[in-house]
Amino acid sequence: MIRKPTIDDVAAKAGVARVTVSRVLNNSPNVRNEVRERVLAAVSALGYQVNAQARYLASGSSRQLALVHATDLDAEPNSYYHSGLELGAMRACAELGYVLVTHTANPAKPEDRQRIRGLADSRRYDGVILTPPYSDDVELVEDLRKLDFPIVLISAGPEAGQHAASVGIDDRLAGFELGKFLVGQGHDSFVYIDGPADHISAGLRLSGFLEAISDAGLNAGIVRVLTGNFTFKAGVELSAQALASQPRPSAVVCANDDMAAGALFSAHRLGLNIPADVSITGFDDTPVSEIVWPPLTTVHQPLRQIGGKAVELLVDSIQNRHDKDAATTGIHVPFQLVERASTAVR
Repeated sequence: MIRKPTIDDVAAKAGVARVTVSRVLNNSPNVRNEVRERVLAAVSALGYQVNAQARYLASGSSRQLALVHATDLDAEPNSYYHSGLELGAMRACAELGYVLVTHTANPAKPEDRQRIRGLADSRRYDGVILTPPYSDDVELVEDLRKLDFPIVLISAGPEAGQHAASVGIDDRLAGFELGKFLVGQGHDSFVYIDGPADHISAGLRLSGFLEAISDAGLNAGIVRVLTGNFTFKAGVELSAQALASQPRPSAVVCANDDMAAGALFSAHRLGLNIPADVSITGFDDTPVSEIVWPPLTTVHQPLRQIGGKAVELLVDSIQNRHDKDAATTGIHVPFQLVERASTAVR
């Protein structure tokens, strides 16, 4: 039976101490480049493979991060939001030597909140990333912090962002810029299809939009707000009643691209010309925004970048557990208003 090479074999071949090999394999910074290259050459020549399980048991680290999506498995899924975050997070995990494990939880089920708490209690993971609306559940966030469990929040509102590290866009400013753009095109009557009431970041977009209306000297009464749930179906149903009423709004503004795609569907079914009869906008700039007709004017939210930055913040929090500033760092990544063919000057 062929004996597998050990860390001592690598140390002997590289002419260094065993602890130096360990430092190189753990990517520690205090190793000279020449020594690092010699150790890695020895690893390659011997075909040495790290016993990951032994390393994790010895260090008390699983090298696994949990990403929690808020999802009702019986409902229509969001077309890309979760996937975009996950792709960015997976890429960052691969670069940093971690494994990403995704979990779904239903905000309507209290027992699912307890299941999230169980992720910390089980110690299977080194930390967790929460997406909305869990990222705004201050009680849940505080429970995880009390367990000394590293946590990062996606698109958290101002209150939750004071309790844990967070990353996202400036939703209020994004909503303001969208409102300013539409007012600049001459629009003066709106239907705004919002997200769920417990989705703070969506609420911030609406607040920013209304602020833009007010800044333009227009009355907030020109905006009719309807509550949706981010699904295509909600966009279809809510926009159908709004577009069939008189006077018809000059623009339908949706809190995400899926609902905007549904609004496009309803407008086409009613025989309306877009954007001549009505302008329609989305939010997120997911792939669906470019494949519907006409392509959607929307706000680009860099989901992959947000997912990747969330992992970076979480790993930093894991490695600097006693740094209070790192534990509550808030990062805004840039957004961009993307003008396409679904909007036009009135």
